[in-house]
Amino acid sequence: MEELEKLDGILNDAENEMKDVDDLNELQQRKANYLGKKGIIASIMANMKSLTVDEKKAIGMKSNKIKQDLEAFFENKKKAIEDAIVSKKLESETIDVTLPGYKLPTGGIHPLNQTIMDLEDLFVGMGYKVAEGPEIETDEYCFEKLNLPKGHPARDMQDTFYINPELLLRSQTSPVQVRTMLEEKGEPIKIICPGKVYRRDADDATHSHQFMQCEGLVLGKDITLGDLKGALLEMFRKMLGADRNIRLRPSFFPFTEPSVEVDVSCGLCGGKGCNTCKHTGWIEVLGAGMVNDNVLRMCGYDPKEIQGFAFGIGVERITMMKYKIDDIRNFYTNDLRFLNQFKEEK
Repeated sequence: MEELEKLDGILNDAENEMKDVDDLNELQQRKANYLGKKGIIASIMANMKSLTVDEKKAIGMKSNKIKQDLEAFFENKKKAIEDAIVSKKLESETIDVTLPGYKLPTGGIHPLNQTIMDLEDLFVGMGYKVAEGPEIETDEYCFEKLNLPKGHPARDMQDTFYINPELLLRSQTSPVQVRTMLEEKGEPIKIICPGKVYRRDADDATHSHQFMQCEGLVLGKDITLGDLKGALLEMFRKMLGADRNIRLRPSFFPFTEPSVEVDVSCGLCGGKGCNTCKHTGWIEVLGAGMVNDNVLRMCGYDPKEIQGFAFGIGVERITMMKYKIDDIRNFYTNDLRFLNQFKEEK
C-alpha cells in the first residue's frame, strides 16, 4: 500500500535531513514540515477517505507510531542543540574561580550612634547602668521635680515644644533621672541616660531643633565634686584623646548646687590658643554639678544621707569635636558621601 510505504520512510528521511541542523529555529520549522497541520503525516492522513476500513486501521496505527518516534527524535535533537549551545558559550566565557568577588556596598554605624555606643561602653565599664525614658514627657518630670516650678525664669533657657499644658517633647534627658530616682526610692544610683531631645531652636551649623544628649547621675554616700571631675576627665580622655584636660568654672543651674561649666582643652592647638578656642586654649562642652537638695527631696532622697552629681553633654557636640565636623546638619541629611567616612572597612 502506497501510504504505508511513505510512512515507513519518514523517520529515516527526518534523521538524514536533520544531521547538519544546529539551529533551534530551523529545527522547529523542520518539525512542522513533518508533524504540523499541513505536514507530511497530515497529508497522508487526508488521503485515507477512499481506503477500506482495514486499510484505514493499519495506516492509523502506523501513523501514530511514526508520530511518537518523530516527537522523540525531534526532542532529542532539540536537547542536543541546546547542550551544544551551552558548551560553546561556556568555552567562550571562561570564569577564573580564583579571582575575588565583586565588593558590594554595605551600611555602617551612624557616627552619633557610634558615639553613644562608645559612651555606654565606657560608663558601663565604670559600673554605670544605661537608663531610658519616654520622649513625650510631663511638665512635672521635665521641670517641676528638677526645681523648675511653673513661672520659674530659668524655663526661658529652654524654648520647649508643648503638646498641651502638661505634656511636652522632652527638652533634656533629665526626666529619666527623675523617674529612676522615684523608682529606686532612696537607694544609690549610677546611671547614664542617652536619648533624643527637642527644643525650638532655629537650625544652623551648631543648633538643631532635635538633637541627642547623654546625661549622667550618681547618688550615694560621700559623693563629691572630685568624683564628678574624675568621671568627666575619664570620659573626655577616652573619647577625645589621652592628652586632654578639663577645668570646672562656677555656673548656675536650678537642678544642681554648686553648678559648674566644664571646659576641655583644645585639641587643635593643645591648649596654646587658636581661632577655634578663641585663643583661650579651652572649649566649653557641658554643664554639671552636685544634685540640688530640693531635687533630692522631691524625688524621695534625704540630702543629709545621700549626695550626688549630674552632668549632661550633647552627643553631636562631642562627635563634632572628635571627628572635627563643622556643621551639625551633616548628621541629619543622609548624605552617603559624609556617612561613608565613618564606616569600618571589613
